[in-house]
Amino acid sequence: MDLTVVAYVVYLVISVALTVWVARTLSRNGRIFLADVLQGDEKLAEAVNHLLVVGFYLVNLGFVTLYLKNADAIRDTAGLFDALSVKVGVVLLVLGAMHLGNVYVLNKIRRRGIMEREQQPPVPPQGWTGTAHKGPGPWTGAPAAGV
Repeated sequence: MDLTVVAYVVYLVISVALTVWVARTLSRNGRIFLADVLQGDEKLAEAVNHLLVVGFYLVNLGFVTLYLKNADAIRDTAGLFDALSVKVGVVLLVLGAMHLGNVYVLNKIRRRGIMEREQQPPVPPQGWTGTAHKGPGPWTGAPAAGV
């Protein structure tokens, strides 16, 4: 069997397995984070989590497929390991970059939500404070002349 074909098969098996493992790990552990980002809305967190996983699979498996072709034919076992180490290493870097990008974006959304919650007053305004005298307040009339 041609060593280039062996490299393709081994690369695909390792890359797909890594992509599936990372996606499942991120999905399982990211569910809690998403629920916090989305202020406890579990159904929305589950839907967003599922959409993120689908996008993660599409981008990473698309990259793995595009990166499959090897420029040179592999002639020996050392060349096989060289080609595999470069290809799997690049896939791992892409998986890591995708993960960090997702965490960065979700953290920005989370921070914005926290800031919006903190900007609301703890007790809504309940009306104007009363005045000592009966009648219109100080801001209801026209300005006094000569002031």
